[in-house]
Amino acid sequence: MNDSRDFSSLEKKIGLTFSNPVLLKQALTHRSYLNEHKDVSWDHNERLEFLGDAVLELIITDYLFHHYPAVAEGELTAYRSALVNADLVAEVGVDLDLNDYLFLSRGEARDTGRARQIILGNTVEALIGAIYLDQDFKVAQSFVGRYFFRRVDEIVANNLWQDAKSFFQEQAQAKVNLTPTYQVLNALGPDHNKRFTVGLYLGSALVATGEGHSKQEAEQAAARLGLEEKGWKR
Repeated sequence: MNDSRDFSSLEKKIGLTFSNPVLLKQALTHRSYLNEHKDVSWDHNERLEFLGDAVLELIITDYLFHHYPAVAEGELTAYRSALVNADLVAEVGVDLDLNDYLFLSRGEARDTGRARQIILGNTVEALIGAIYLDQDFKVAQSFVGRYFFRRVDEIVANNLWQDAKSFFQEQAQAKVNLTPTYQVLNALGPDHNKRFTVGLYLGSALVATGEGHSKQEAEQAAARLGLEEKGWKR
């Protein structure tokens, strides 16, 4: 199957032209699209997402290491977690208008809620993987810098790097005299690239759900959303 979509406007936003345009097409392809289009000649983006996640983390780690020489390892880890969390990565997808370019099944295309945010975040990671393969590490580093580094000052200034899970627990115990609990609601994908959905509960009430590549990451995401839901400021 051939698809005649024009990605030149997206390449202009990214600031590069792909030597292998199939890599860009693959980065934008959700698994669900292939379920409805069995004859496509390219793969879905999960392997590129796996690669891009690692490339993104390395670039962010390198940036923080060199730009915050007086900050201890534990705090740098918290900075990095805040920068690569699923919600922030999805925001980059919105900045790039990736919704206009995604290859999705009819069902996924209709869903514009939380599931779409997850798809956007995964697509950004796949796009980083595709840039790394098509160009080189320096080009991927430049792309990440343009869309992620500018968010560092905001995260540090507003204490958004602080451990959301610990802060939520402190607030819950102080304000409602309850200790929050977390429950894995779903775990999808292959072992090397599993995505967890975790629910945050106060008593029997579900406060928020979070997504991540590990249970810990998903719990932190749920806690961040729980803080927003409750209006508990850090």
